[in-house]
Amino acid sequence: MKNVKIFLLVITIILPGLISGQNSSQVLTESDLLNIRTCEDAVISPDGEWIAYTVSVPRQPNDEPGSSYRELHVVSPGTGNSRSFISGAVNISDPQWNPDSKSIAFRSKRGIEKHIQIWEIQINGGEAVKLTSSQSNIESFQWHPDGTKLIYISETPISEREKELNEKGYDFIFYEEDLRHKNLYLFDPEKNKTEQLSRDITVWNFETNRKGTQVALSASPNNLIDERYMERKIHLLSLKTRELTRISDNPGKLGNYQFNEAGTKLVYTAALERKDHQISQVFVIDLADKQTINLTPDNFKGHVTWAGWQNDQTVLYRAGEGVWSTYNTVPAIGGKRTVILNSKETSVIYESMTRSDDGNGYAMLGSTPALPNEVYYWDGKESPEQLTDVNPWLKERTLGDQKLISFKARDGQDIEGLLIYPVSYVFGETYPLVVYVHGGPEYHHYFKWCSRYSEPGQVLAGKGYFAFYPNYRSSTGYGLPFALAGFEDPAGVEFDDLADGIDYLIEKELVDREKVGLAGGSYGGYAAAWFATYYTEKVKAVSMFVGISDLISKRGTTDIAYEELYVHSGKKLENMWDLSLKRSPIYYAHQSKTAVLIIGGTSDTRVHPSQSLEMYRRLKMNDHPAVRMVQYPGERHGNSKQTSRADVLYRQVAWFDWYLRDGNPIDGPKPPLDISTKYGLDLD
Repeated sequence: MKNVKIFLLVITIILPGLISGQNSSQVLTESDLLNIRTCEDAVISPDGEWIAYTVSVPRQPNDEPGSSYRELHVVSPGTGNSRSFISGAVNISDPQWNPDSKSIAFRSKRGIEKHIQIWEIQINGGEAVKLTSSQSNIESFQWHPDGTKLIYISETPISEREKELNEKGYDFIFYEEDLRHKNLYLFDPEKNKTEQLSRDITVWNFETNRKGTQVALSASPNNLIDERYMERKIHLLSLKTRELTRISDNPGKLGNYQFNEAGTKLVYTAALERKDHQISQVFVIDLADKQTINLTPDNFKGHVTWAGWQNDQTVLYRAGEGVWSTYNTVPAIGGKRTVILNSKETSVIYESMTRSDDGNGYAMLGSTPALPNEVYYWDGKESPEQLTDVNPWLKERTLGDQKLISFKARDGQDIEGLLIYPVSYVFGETYPLVVYVHGGPEYHHYFKWCSRYSEPGQVLAGKGYFAFYPNYRSSTGYGLPFALAGFEDPAGVEFDDLADGIDYLIEKELVDREKVGLAGGSYGGYAAAWFATYYTEKVKAVSMFVGISDLISKRGTTDIAYEELYVHSGKKLENMWDLSLKRSPIYYAHQSKTAVLIIGGTSDTRVHPSQSLEMYRRLKMNDHPAVRMVQYPGERHGNSKQTSRADVLYRQVAWFDWYLRDGNPIDGPKPPLDISTKYGLDLD
């Protein structure tokens, strides 16, 4: 008994010091989050000696407004040594190795160039050399397998007559009629000769076979984003005869595709049915008889996200299964899958795999709850090895623990989500909560780094909040029945799941029920508007980013109206006026008792800015005391400039601090409108 008393005395003395030390540690700040670098485009060389990758480098507050810079680097899988090839105020994308592994081509707009061109830099060093002189932006490209030519996609350039008309002010917009096809071109740098390979269709992407005799391309009749979503089919183009033949009959969305080494088969990913809102299956087409086999496991509780080849007769594919990712193999003739890499076992979420020619080396990106994307190398046997560390300073930050939680919805359905704990968490105490609702809803959260400018979970954890990232019904990664739960039923069980998740965390005595907030973008912004109105008793404050407020007008203003019809609504508006009205947040605006921050870009064609205005106006006309709308000039469906990203981050956090952490009433003063002192600007 005496020893017990001594133990309790020691704990009484030491524990407060430990907690105090944790509270005084350096947590992740808003400025930190805005300065995080991420690796992208990890591509292994054909000989397996190097991996080319790009690094996204955020602009600083005083830089000219714009998107992040993208630098080109290479790293050796053998030694781990990394070399910076092109850095600074540059924008490099799509690095592609020449088949001889001696040079890297990439897309960029450099110097006085008006358009994005293809450039080449030798692996042994030297300056990058411009290869193309396209009259419109090059949107994607590949080396021809012989290494002497390039194939690329570029939009039909504007004519001289059109230029003259525009200069004279006759630059009218003929909506969805004056369209320019995205064409496929073959370019010979040595001869400086360009040949157009496709006509009268829009080509979205393509792959060449190993022999360089055929190109597989996905195309739609018109250059419309709606058709890119819903009407793409795979075609084969003979580089000898220039004959184009359609080979796929996928009923809905299409993912990636790839030839096997012999060029006899093509693997591709696609939706199973037209109504599926995301790709989920893996198929193989025999190019001789055009027979197609679905290789996806029966009743698969996940979504296939990418497919390629392990060898000539074995398909390799990636899948999202719950919050984890797996890489799997399956015979091309069908059969049982073999899981060869499971992120649940390695605790790293892997994506973007490329393979060396001999099949013995793989490059990929990987992320954990404490680590944004880095480059990994895998030999196909042991666990992948991390090769880069572009944010070494992150090790000096104390992050909130991220845990996988599961709860039962009101109808008994199991729902998963990621919960980031407050850095200063003490068992038995309750904390403010912010729920981050993903968009789509054809998406799901993986067990990896989740924080970004519009969903700053780790920043909030450092300030004493819980941050919850739920995979509500309609999310991918849990099988087709789960994903189809919201079909013809917007804001139904999917948003009820969010409400049940909030109740669960309150019942577990983790969260203060008077300090709950919710935020999201796009469909997540729809959820924010829904909780500000229909479920207003659940949340005290929301942040609605590029969100939906009126299902009726949204269907008439979006640029993906057919995608919305085929995979979400399921019926034309004329057949669901009443449901559309009553599943619109503005219908319940009069009952809102939630502080509402409405934010979004002025050039959004996906969710038109009028959706934000309608929400704002309905709340104001009902004398709502705590609504604010901020718009970002020129931004589209999500912000790209460092200036507007900074404002979203600081403004959202300040909004939640004001109403949740500090407990200010919604009928009192609002947070300061001018937050420019937080941006880190140098002002006179």
